[in-house]
Amino acid sequence: MAVDRVPVLKRCRSLGLDPVYLGIDKKSNRELKRANRKVSEYGMQLREKQKAKFIYGVLEKPFRNYYAKAEKMEGQAGENLMILLERRLDNVIFRMGFGRTRRETRQIVDHKHILVNGRCVNIPSYLVKAGDVIEVKEKAKSSQRYKDVLEVTGGRMVPAWLEVDQENLRGTVKEMPTREEIDVPVNEMLIVELYSK
Repeated sequence: MAVDRVPVLKRCRSLGLDPVYLGIDKKSNRELKRANRKVSEYGMQLREKQKAKFIYGVLEKPFRNYYAKAEKMEGQAGENLMILLERRLDNVIFRMGFGRTRRETRQIVDHKHILVNGRCVNIPSYLVKAGDVIEVKEKAKSSQRYKDVLEVTGGRMVPAWLEVDQENLRGTVKEMPTREEIDVPVNEMLIVELYSK
């Protein structure tokens, strides 16, 4: 399995991204030394795609598959793409506050700590649907890890399309998210332009 091992803060700096979107509180003190040259249209489109891929932890081939799926859905391809990425199980768990970072929630799913509608799911790219009940397994609920995580993420805002019971480490997907509810700083129209060339 391919894994992106790029240092997170370095990558955030190069993409002009705030590490908060990844769940990381650190700030880099270094400034990016960039020549004052004009970025081409293609360069801007590529940067937006790289931002989306980096935030959600998706590699190129799966990202392209998400785009193909988004094009076939009703509505605008860009909005559909962002909604598909937001519906990933590892992202939903991050939004619920059961993990400090998106990478940590991916590991939680991989280690079979998550039940979706009572069934164990260990696929981070699993797409949740409206009405799905997501919870941490009983065996894992008592572990120190989740107590520490909830201390850190207790104050994090949970989006309106999710309902969370933090004491029982359980949540429900009330409805599908809309683009307005997704607070990721990505201009999806540039991604659509890039793929439609």
